[in-house]
Amino acid sequence: MVPQAFKGQGARLVGRFALVWSLIALLSGCMYQEQALQQAPMSYAESVDRVQRALDRFQSEQGILPIYTAGPETPRYEKFRIDLGKMKQMGFLDEIPKAAFEEGGGVYFLVINEEIDPMVKVLDLVTVQKVNDVQRRVDLFRSSHGGKLPGQGGAETYSGLFKVDLSQIQAKDNEQTSVYSGQSLPYLMDAQGKVYVDYAFDIMQIIDQSKTTPKQDMDLRELLIEYSAYVPVKSLPYHYIDGAPVPMLD
Repeated sequence: MVPQAFKGQGARLVGRFALVWSLIALLSGCMYQEQALQQAPMSYAESVDRVQRALDRFQSEQGILPIYTAGPETPRYEKFRIDLGKMKQMGFLDEIPKAAFEEGGGVYFLVINEEIDPMVKVLDLVTVQKVNDVQRRVDLFRSSHGGKLPGQGGAETYSGLFKVDLSQIQAKDNEQTSVYSGQSLPYLMDAQGKVYVDYAFDIMQIIDQSKTTPKQDMDLRELLIEYSAYVPVKSLPYHYIDGAPVPMLD
């Protein structure tokens, strides 16, 4: 027979092990959830809807859009930034969304389709910052290597476009995480060294999930806008060629 004292001690040990494993499971779950949140693209749907309603009211009452003036050289998906301060000052917004750059957040609020059907979207400033940093490093590499580009020695990824070799410019820490899928996306550059983000993976994912075949003359970036609050900043137009999205140089 097992002495009663040992029985009691064994029960206490089992209880302690159960408690420890419960704590491990809880902490593991919390860590997994935190990692998932860090990797998942941020959703700005509620803020976009709120600004959209305010923008519609502003345009209806004022007859214009509350946007900053931008020159013709400004890319399409960076062009019409919303003047949130003006909208708040005039009473169309109760408060500026915390996600906005004006409040210390990480996005600009923009208008696209401004002439036909103005839509509010967000521009991810982390993407812009990373592209700009890679651009600076590409320019430095080019100036110190007699005009050679980091990655241009290899085969073209697309016609006239090369994948940027981040290792050659010590920019591994600048890998781009997609705002759409959370996946790592490559950088592309043209023969002059201008840098873009390659959104082909994200576009193809939408095509596969929607089970539709895009028209050949369609700019496939419109799919990213349709299914997300984000604009595809620092991008080229994409066409559907031979069953895949292909970036097209202007």
